[in-house]
Amino acid sequence: VQLQASGGGSVQAGGSLRLSCTVSGSSGRINVIGWYRQVPGSERELVATITSTDTTNYADFVKGRFTISRDNAKNTVYLQMDSLKPDDTAVYYCKAIILLRAFVPYWGQGTLVTVSS
Repeated sequence: VQLQASGGGSVQAGGSLRLSCTVSGSSGRINVIGWYRQVPGSERELVATITSTDTTNYADFVKGRFTISRDNAKNTVYLQMDSLKPDDTAVYYCKAIILLRAFVPYWGQGTLVTVSS
């Protein structure tokens, strides 16, 4: 199973970016998929998740600014990030929990988001 993340980059404060993460190589059903972020010296933290029934969950610090969505036909999750702040600077990782014989978590490689003031 591979998770391929893309869409990171550099943007000024107030700008927008859209991250994508595509899951391939799995015959299992994607149960929950989402985004986490990490800055050096800190723990990885949840940003947003979306379930197979489109139930979403957001960290308080992104509510109203970020939107998570998924395209089940493409096995892809998106994170639309608007009104970006310098504090949003981090490496963003996608994570999928896939139902095989059990629920198995998979991580993608990170994509760097840099927001300048």
